[in-house]
Amino acid sequence: MSNTAEPGASARPKTSTRIVACTSLPDVEGKSITTAFVHFPPNAFTPEHQHPGSVTAYVLDGTIRSRLAGESTGTYAAGETWFEPPGAIHLFAENASSTKTADLLAIFIADDNCGPLTIFR
Repeated sequence: MSNTAEPGASARPKTSTRIVACTSLPDVEGKSITTAFVHFPPNAFTPEHQHPGSVTAYVLDGTIRSRLAGESTGTYAAGETWFEPPGAIHLFAENASSTKTADLLAIFIADDNCGPLTIFR
């Protein structure tokens, strides 16, 4: 998959995100840890975006393809992780299956306002 928008991507199902917890870090002034559950319906696609801090993604179920700018596309199955440093351009994330769902747990370290976690470009 290229680093440009995929034709027809806007017609594909979108992911949904549910914040599980957001807690200030007592030993890191001005920062919080936010945990979010991200659900990928079959064939779901998330277009290019950024996050306001560091992110670790842990695949709970299914298989997800993900690509950061300057890196090759990774395919991650249940139990696998990837890391996104602050300011990284996340070119896309998608469910690798057109028939099964996929889920991940995303853990963010960002500013202490528990604000928006995804900034679409």
